[in-house]
Amino acid sequence: MKKLLNTLYVTTENAYLALDGENAVVRAEDPESGESREIGRTPLHLLDGIVTFGYVGASPALLGKCAEYGKSVTFLTPSGRFLCRTVGKTHGSILVRREQYRWADDPERSLAIARRMIAAKLSGSAAVLRRAVSDHAGRIDGETVGAAEGQLRDFSRSAYRAENADSLRGLEGEGAQRYFSVFDELILQQKDAFGFDSRNRRPPLDPVNAMLSFGYSLMTSVCSAALETAGLDPYAGFFHTDRPGRASLALDLVEEFRAPFVDRFVLTLINKKVISESDFVRKENGAVLLKDDSRREFLSQWQKKKREEIVHPYLAEKTVWGMIPFLQARLLAKAIRGDIDDYPPFLWK
Repeated sequence: MKKLLNTLYVTTENAYLALDGENAVVRAEDPESGESREIGRTPLHLLDGIVTFGYVGASPALLGKCAEYGKSVTFLTPSGRFLCRTVGKTHGSILVRREQYRWADDPERSLAIARRMIAAKLSGSAAVLRRAVSDHAGRIDGETVGAAEGQLRDFSRSAYRAENADSLRGLEGEGAQRYFSVFDELILQQKDAFGFDSRNRRPPLDPVNAMLSFGYSLMTSVCSAALETAGLDPYAGFFHTDRPGRASLALDLVEEFRAPFVDRFVLTLINKKVISESDFVRKENGAVLLKDDSRREFLSQWQKKKREEIVHPYLAEKTVWGMIPFLQARLLAKAIRGDIDDYPPFLWK
């Protein structure tokens, strides 16, 4: 079983990552003296990977050592948009990747996997709404949210029977629209600052969308690492189409975790007042982004969330949230190898 290690998040935009012995060292220019100074260091053996926000970069020595040890380095823009990711040697057998590519090129096999992933996404979205109605009766419009939950469950059942990729995409799109049409009901605190009208991105135009986009980017990085660890190619997907530079299979896998992990996490930050209106900055183009210190708090809470315990619905084993993408990637690899009859998606209830 893979051990859940820490991820080093470097949020200082002008930071440069270097190697000192067996340590990842973070350096940044002092604004007063203009000299480079060390602002942090972490032993590599304690890390699962590194995620850095900015454009300054990392030394070839550090990238080489991380590749040698099988630790990924992911580069994101200051706003959290994915740029690129470096990894070491390819994990697993070439045979499972060859079979993955055959499945990706086979419309029937691709559709079979995509159906399960999207059905799980729609079911997870419905479960988030059901939990909200159950936990906060009297504080939200239970009738409206309950109706949306029922529709999402209908969409989920229909997704299992989708005849082609286009109809599946239609169900996924309708489900997302219905889910987000009642998302504002789930925001119970700080309504003036965190009112939610609709999902928007590139750039996000309000604080809720800013946190959702940031969380989805982080989860995509996690899923890419999980698929690599399981010996799969994160760029050869079944639902998302091939596009140069797009980790299509990672985006497929993310669908299962959007509502139960990322959306609930964002709602918790708002409703428990961990994040407030003052934690955001608005850019000239209308984009709303987390401030540097607030991003660090977001990431700190994200790490805590990853360590919360959960019983895996298929394996019936106690684990932590941070391991769920890795377990799902392993189950997908087993399905592709033929070790199990079909891929069991993550069905959170």
